[in-house]
This record gives sequence, structure tokens and C-alpha cells, in this order.
Amino acid sequence: MQDVVLAMLAKEPAHGYELRARLRDALGPLGESMNAGQIYVTLGRLTRAGLVVAEHDPGLADRPDRRVHRLTPAGQQRVAAWLSEVTWPRPDITEFHLKLVAAAAARLADPVDLVDAQRREVLRRIRDAQRAALAPELDDVASLLLEGVVLRLRADLEWLEACERTWTGRRS
Repeated sequence: MQDVVLAMLAKEPAHGYELRARLRDALGPLGESMNAGQIYVTLGRLTRAGLVVAEHDPGLADRPDRRVHRLTPAGQQRVAAWLSEVTWPRPDITEFHLKLVAAAAARLADPVDLVDAQRREVLRRIRDAQRAALAPELDDVASLLLEGVVLRLRADLEWLEACERTWTGRRS
């Protein structure tokens, strides 16, 4: 969640309620179950970590509790590192979806390029699992596990292809 919030702030500084609205919009119906307080807890942690600064919004003098959050240089570096990350051990498709949305909204990266990087990682993992399945000392039980890994990765690959179709269509 922290990386998603940072990436959403990369587009422009925002109030906590604006960030929450962006997340809900990006998640569609899944966003309705999001805990409203989580965004503020996350912003507090990011501020303590030096990745975000919060300032009073002078446009809201009657509401002194409203603060605008923006990235620090360290926060910008963390966003860049998160966008280039291609780990796929156990994918959180919601987080990856939000990565695509935030990257596109802030023009930080081309979502299709991010999908392509993930696809290469998934294909590498499929090849590794298939090679391991060919080992002569592999028994039926271990073989079953590897089959499950390959099937799961193939499903992830299909979803990434759907992501690519959607984001390619948005380029036009």
C-alpha cells in the first residue's frame, strides 16, 4: 500500500481524501471495502520515513486539519525503484493493477512496458519450473507441486496479456 500511495503522489500533491478517492476509482467495486483510515495511517508512516511531507493547505483556512502531502526526493526514488521491480513470487494483482494506474496517471512509466517486464519474469519462472519438472529424481508428489506452479504462472501470464490489451487500447 505504501508504494501505491507514493506513486499516486508522484502525479501531484494531494489530500488524504483525494488519495482515497483515486484508489477507490482505480479499484472499482473492490475499492468500496477499503478502510478509510488506512490511507491516513499509511501517510503517517511515509511521513515518519521521510518519503512524504505534509503541509497545511492555505486554501482551507476553516479546516486546519487538512494537509497536502507531497513526495520528498527519497519518496521519488522509492517510486522509481518500485516501478522497475519485477518480482513475481506470489503476485498481488491488486497492487500490480494499481502500479499500472499510478504509473499512467503520473506519466512515470508506460504501463505496457511494465506489463512486458512482468511477463518476461513470469516466462522465466515457467521455464525454471518446467526444467525442474524434468529432473529424473523427481517423484510424483514433487511433480504435482511443480505442475501447480506452472498452472498458476500460466494463469498469471494470461492476466498480464489481458492487461497489455487494455493498456495498449488506452494508448490510442
